Amino acid sequence: MPHTLALAAEIVTTALAVAGIIYFLLALVAARAYLFSRGKARAQAARFAAAGWSPGVSLLKSLKGLDPGMMDAFRSHARQNYPGEFELLFGVSSRADPAAAAVALLEREFPEIPIRLVECVQRLGTNGKVSTLAQLAEHARYDFLLINDSDITVGPRYLERVMAGFAPSERETANRAPVGLVTALYRGHAHGSIFRDGLPSHFEALGVATDFMAGVLMSRMIEGGLHYGLGSTLGVRREALDATGGLLPLVDQLADDYELGARIARAGFGVEIAPEVVETSVPAYGWRGFFDHQLRWLRTVRDARPGGYAGLIFTHGLGWALLNVIASGISPVSLWLLALSFFLRLSLAMTVGTEVLADRQVLAYLWLLPARDLMAMGLWIAGFAGNTIVWRGERFVLRKGRLERVHSS
Repeated sequence: MPHTLALAAEIVTTALAVAGIIYFLLALVAARAYLFSRGKARAQAARFAAAGWSPGVSLLKSLKGLDPGMMDAFRSHARQNYPGEFELLFGVSSRADPAAAAVALLEREFPEIPIRLVECVQRLGTNGKVSTLAQLAEHARYDFLLINDSDITVGPRYLERVMAGFAPSERETANRAPVGLVTALYRGHAHGSIFRDGLPSHFEALGVATDFMAGVLMSRMIEGGLHYGLGSTLGVRREALDATGGLLPLVDQLADDYELGARIARAGFGVEIAPEVVETSVPAYGWRGFFDHQLRWLRTVRDARPGGYAGLIFTHGLGWALLNVIASGISPVSLWLLALSFFLRLSLAMTVGTEVLADRQVLAYLWLLPARDLMAMGLWIAGFAGNTIVWRGERFVLRKGRLERVHSS
């Protein structure tokens, strides 16, 4: 019996290690395909801008407290090389929020930019961010809305490249609904050093650059395009937003960015990735905060895309190869699979992290990748064990995308 179990473990881990190798190869193809299309899209965005395609756009940000690097993120939105009109709308639940002072400072620094702070006092659902955004959208002047988080830093051609995704295209010529949502890839920036500030933030930033974004590009290739949104950028055409009922139906949703894009795609509108990468600031987590955040994200993915979450089993190729070495008693074949898996995993990390995302931290912390991948594998397994998440210090149960508060007895 023990021999049978050992043989079964060896066969299973061998199969999963091979599947992981295949995944790494396909993800590399997906990344290369995106890089090719991005070059064309950037050139096209410049042509659209030169031809006068620069519709007015309202940028909406829901604020709660101060985030690291928030003022620099705000400034990057005000310094746009965009020929069209745009406004910056910030929403707070109370003007006593410290973020209100940051907005006032931004107004003084950029008097030429229409900047408004709106007090959004209503709590319309469990998702406070979306509750604020739903109220903020009522004050927007333009037919295009652009939503992103308070810690997102962008380049000077951000608006130009996002808005180019909405330009008239073959979709409308073919009598199909136009592009309804444009999103963007992102990289995470962990502040400080691992020796002074700890590992968790650097693990998360490394995971975004070398794992999560690779998965997004893989789904884009396999599914023939993107059918959801990323919270780093949600550029929305009002027509598409209205067709899905607006933002109010999302006030109890945890994965509001994913769900907004999915609803717009189901309504027949196109979803595009802008040829622009933005940057988010990763907080200086302790281990508890890191695990809570990772489990929240994993269980959100499991709830929104159960098939995709199960498919993540194939993304842990390096972990399966290591287990295969143990299960096979360090056989020559297992060592060969481990070496090949390690080489392809590093190749994927460098391709997506440095070429696609231009993440300058990836190479410096690449030596953390094996440990990060093994931890991610354990967290993926833990993601199956329950529906409870911790968000902003509160505990919720996640049921069919909706948040329900856990009341302490």
